[in-house]
Amino acid sequence: MKALIQRVSKAKVEVDGQITGEISQGLLVFIGIEKNDKQVQMNKMIKKILSYRVFYDADGKMNLSVKDIDGSLLIVSQFTLVADTSSGTRPGFSTAKTPIEAKKLYEYLLLNISQQYPKVQSGIFGADMQVSLTNDGPVTFLLSC
Repeated sequence: MKALIQRVSKAKVEVDGQITGEISQGLLVFIGIEKNDKQVQMNKMIKKILSYRVFYDADGKMNLSVKDIDGSLLIVSQFTLVADTSSGTRPGFSTAKTPIEAKKLYEYLLLNISQQYPKVQSGIFGADMQVSLTNDGPVTFLLSC
């Protein structure tokens, strides 16, 4: 499982011209689910996303999490994160979980992270989404579980 997190001052997701999720200060989280991922990995990723310290404290150090600053989360499924890019010029997707299984884990993520932290917005699994953001920093990290 991989999550690409970006510290943002604002971000939104649109599907067919309709906004499905929009946040101000917080984290934009692109989540990629791999073939062997299960709920245990998702639970670890939820904990990591909520506690990862990427926001500045009063001393200008990255010591605060999204929860610490009362920020928001925008979570977007992105299977291309788990693509095999090790050879050639075309990505392979044999490492990704099947769409049916990945959707179940994505829905598990949304339900469980929302129970732990209420400021969560999302895209729509499997949809053609338009994502716009203002990356703050820029600050971007690739998390793995």
